[in-house]
Amino acid sequence: MVSVNNLCVEFSARPLFNDISFVINKNDKIALVGKNGAGKSTLLKILAGLQQPSSGNVSKPLDITIGYLPQQMEVADETSLIDETRKAFSDFIGINNEIEDINRQLAEREDYDSEDYHKLISRLEFLNERVVIEGGDNMDAEIERTLTGLGFNRSDFDRPTSEFSGGWRMRIELAKIILRRPDVLLLDEPTNHLDIESIQWLEQFMQTKAKAVVLVSHDRAFLDNVTKRTIEISCGKAYDYKVNYSQFVELRKERVEQQMRAYENQQKQIADIKDFIERFRYKATKAIQVQSRIKQLEKIVPIEVDEVDNSRLRLKFPPAERSGDYPLITDDLAKSYGDHLVFSHASFSIKRGEKVAFVGKNGEGKSTLVKCIMGEIPFDGTLKIGHNVKIGYFAQNQAQLLDGNLTVFETIDNVATGDIRTKIRDILGAFMFGGEDIDKKVSVLSGGEKTRLAMIRLLLEPVNFLILDEPTNHLDMRTKDILKDAIRDFNGTVVIVSHDRYFLDGLVDKVYEFGGGEVRENLGGIYDFLRKKNIGNLNELNLNRPVAKEHPGKANAQAEPAQKSVAPDSRNDVENASPRKLSYAEQKENARLLSKAQKAVKNAEAEIERLETEQKEVEAKISSGDASPETLERYTEVQKNIENAMSVWELSQMELEELKDKIG
Repeated sequence: MVSVNNLCVEFSARPLFNDISFVINKNDKIALVGKNGAGKSTLLKILAGLQQPSSGNVSKPLDITIGYLPQQMEVADETSLIDETRKAFSDFIGINNEIEDINRQLAEREDYDSEDYHKLISRLEFLNERVVIEGGDNMDAEIERTLTGLGFNRSDFDRPTSEFSGGWRMRIELAKIILRRPDVLLLDEPTNHLDIESIQWLEQFMQTKAKAVVLVSHDRAFLDNVTKRTIEISCGKAYDYKVNYSQFVELRKERVEQQMRAYENQQKQIADIKDFIERFRYKATKAIQVQSRIKQLEKIVPIEVDEVDNSRLRLKFPPAERSGDYPLITDDLAKSYGDHLVFSHASFSIKRGEKVAFVGKNGEGKSTLVKCIMGEIPFDGTLKIGHNVKIGYFAQNQAQLLDGNLTVFETIDNVATGDIRTKIRDILGAFMFGGEDIDKKVSVLSGGEKTRLAMIRLLLEPVNFLILDEPTNHLDMRTKDILKDAIRDFNGTVVIVSHDRYFLDGLVDKVYEFGGGEVRENLGGIYDFLRKKNIGNLNELNLNRPVAKEHPGKANAQAEPAQKSVAPDSRNDVENASPRKLSYAEQKENARLLSKAQKAVKNAEAEIERLETEQKEVEAKISSGDASPETLERYTEVQKNIENAMSVWELSQMELEELKDKIG
């Protein structure tokens, strides 16, 4: 479908990659991997047609559609969320206008047997089929499913995009690209701004509905769940494996071992040739052999070994004084902005040495609670920091706190102590600061580079309580492993706010879930928590999104800009409040509504079954050779009816689940 032919890219006469060739087939799910700076993002831009290679080409059919999500992009601020998302269907505006124009012409003309008339009929059939096939006739339902799947509330749909933070704006662009249903989907780090549940929704979409996908991500679990093919960019070459990421890692080890053996054999051969040349350079009787060896040496093509795996480099936090038994205790903690309650009645304690995760949808209060712990914002209730606690805090904006006048090396050298000072260059290299990069001023670094530098600095500070807010967003997989090992060996207390399941797996032993204005404790690791949440229906996590309640008696205050507002929900009453006993009339009315909702679901399922049977009958006609316009038109109509029936079923099922939750 898309063919990459002998692609070469150079920057300032330095080759980024050379002579790369591969093919993207229909429905391929490809992970594009390699260390930072290997050229993954550049290759995506070339595939998207936004950048030209130094040589080589990308060939693709003229009618192929490509959707590209870069790591950073700007979103228009003059529209609402729903209007901005509807731009994904902008092509259908022109199509619908053309359909209306053709229908008008057909109504006015009477030359039914003319060639022009039949051309109009054919064009109309083609346009109608395209609208049905690409889902243009079911636009609003598709938009709603996609936006709620990516974590938006229905109450958000009319909000201007200017009210959303950068992460939520990226979700808007992702929604638009998904809704266009391109033939090839190019995604550059799509999970950086998604919570766990939205990542699960995106996984399901790409497994079931996406066509070809080329994906750059540092989320190992996400890659394993989505991709079945891995292309690595390394040392300027492309290595293509027909396996998922985890299997690729094992095969890569074998490849590197083979390269290393070949490299060592070549180095021995080169050393022997050089030794012969030096020994007999000035002997006339050996002049011919010496010249032959010199020519032989010139012809040798050096074997390159893929970049050294720095994951073996182990970092240890410098020793800090022992803290008290309970570094953090909260009692009836609450935080609100005006009438919007972020969370309330948060009462828990974290013991010394525990490693816990804060998880939940974006905007539910994870970072807000961290800011309460750090004393950055006021709160209600009690929050106690234990005796002799020294906090090491990595915030999402930590990079902004670095001194721009220092170099990369000076920034780390200023905090390093003891033997670690002899390993500064190795540590910087492990975090992708190599060669001349260590002499760069902090002020010229990119946002991702500053984030990595801030993380290194934190690793070298003597603390006994770590608080990490989304620490892995700009780290590649091997660097994540280094950080994960350092935290695992850390004997202090750790709180991690993250959506990276692989990073949290085996690292935390307790999970605090934020949602619906509550903070709920879950014992066990991250996959224990996910298994517990996934009991029943996976989609319930997205359809029945818990939302925060209004907080009475609070004075209006300026809402935090980055905090995503949510609608009030009467279901989240105080836990200890006694439930009111329903009257007989209320019970009877609830039973009637429940029966009606169940019947609607049953009817929708019966209609889908009927239509699918009809579809098989029409397909049988076509297979037997009946390809008349009437049969094809009926087939298109049945497909459209099935899509509509599925939408009716989904809405009926949603209403039934919401009614069950309300009745309890």
